Amino acid sequence: MTRPIKLDLVDAPAESLYAKQPKVYPREIKGRFQRLRTAAVFWLLGMFYLFPWISIGGQQLVLFDLPARQFHVFGLTFWPQDFFLLALLLMLAALTLFFFTALAGRLWCGYACPQTVWTEVFLWMERWVEGDRNKRMKLDAAPWTPRKLARKAAKQALWIGFALWTGLTFVGFFVPIRELVPAIATFEVGGWAAFWILFYAFATYGNAGFLREQVCKYMCPYARFQGAMFDRDTLIISYDAARGENRGHRRRSTPSVLERRGAAGMAADPAVAGLGDCIDCKACVQVCPTGIDIRDGLQIECIACAACIDACDDVMRRMDYPAGLIRYTTESAMAGARTRILRPRVFAYGALLLAIAGAFAWGVAGRAPLIVEVLHDRNALYREVADGGIENSYAVKLVNKTDRPMALHLSVDSALPLRVIGRPRVTLAPGEVHSLPLTLRDADGAVRGRHRIEVVAEAAAADDAEPLRIAARTHFFAPEAP
Repeated sequence: MTRPIKLDLVDAPAESLYAKQPKVYPREIKGRFQRLRTAAVFWLLGMFYLFPWISIGGQQLVLFDLPARQFHVFGLTFWPQDFFLLALLLMLAALTLFFFTALAGRLWCGYACPQTVWTEVFLWMERWVEGDRNKRMKLDAAPWTPRKLARKAAKQALWIGFALWTGLTFVGFFVPIRELVPAIATFEVGGWAAFWILFYAFATYGNAGFLREQVCKYMCPYARFQGAMFDRDTLIISYDAARGENRGHRRRSTPSVLERRGAAGMAADPAVAGLGDCIDCKACVQVCPTGIDIRDGLQIECIACAACIDACDDVMRRMDYPAGLIRYTTESAMAGARTRILRPRVFAYGALLLAIAGAFAWGVAGRAPLIVEVLHDRNALYREVADGGIENSYAVKLVNKTDRPMALHLSVDSALPLRVIGRPRVTLAPGEVHSLPLTLRDADGAVRGRHRIEVVAEAAAADDAEPLRIAARTHFFAPEAP
């Protein structure tokens, strides 16, 4: 007879919220999903570390030049006036995350999140210096010796060097990297650049080398609100409890071996013994970078890296069992129902994604190569001149957003009898920002009240292209009619 267990909550020791988290030693595993993750790591880090060194037409491929207020991306130059495109890009990124989360769970976390990518690289360096999982555990448990000190020092040297290289590359997206590296070599780097190199290096080392899975478990907000985007038809990593339970250790027994054993073999058959396919080897736990047991169900700590799938499939093959005890599936499929891929939330996310992507593409394609802004003089709306005419003064801000000189002619598009006073022509260098004073005069003094007008900047045609004509609206002020 089984005795009931009495839980005394008063006398039970309380677990401290500030207890040190045990270190996770993920075991290396090979498989189709890990090959995919490795390819993603090389692709993403390749873009990060190589883009600052690639140039197009003498301009760095990706450079956010904050002092000049210019943002160079893949041969295109964006200005502060194009910030609405940045807002669209951020919305596009957010909706892409929501869309793929609704379809396939935490693909971002498992394959593309910077925390996951850099942690993987730090783990590679740790394995290369200290060895596999068992060797790392033994090394950490062993007393300090010259050998242990040498290995730990070598690992830290690799980590710190890689983190500094990462910080240097990060700053290279804001300061031309071909100027930054020589400045560092000659100790002429600016204070702010040095600060951000060290700060980003420290953040990389701390997050990917020291905190690791704790960032995903305790600091990342995405793990908390992802549940709002999941439903029964979302593709997630799941353990097939109906097939795997009850768990139990057993020897590898093929059908031919069982036939030769006869009745004794039947007794050794796991199905006869009431065992499922899970042999309780805990390989899925040993390879998990966050240290969870996927057999306990979906958990916020799971980053969907699929290491447990590769590990379990490898064990199933060795046991001559079918693969897929742990697999990508949905709750509906696990319950024997049909999975609905196309459903309302997918349509909603997809429609918004296409709309914003179209707006972003239209905004990029329709960007004007010239910015014209007209500011009326704030000191006086108008002034009367000696001959009875009325003058208005303006400051015309011109920005040449192209990589070639631009000769401009300013004029006024209005039904009013206005003429330009001064020199209405100017030539802008590539990327130049110029403020030009402009005065408009009504020589007859017949204009009364406020009137909307347009100041037009025109440039001659270049390379068989259409002549450039950009208009900016403003107002012409005159005394009110008596």
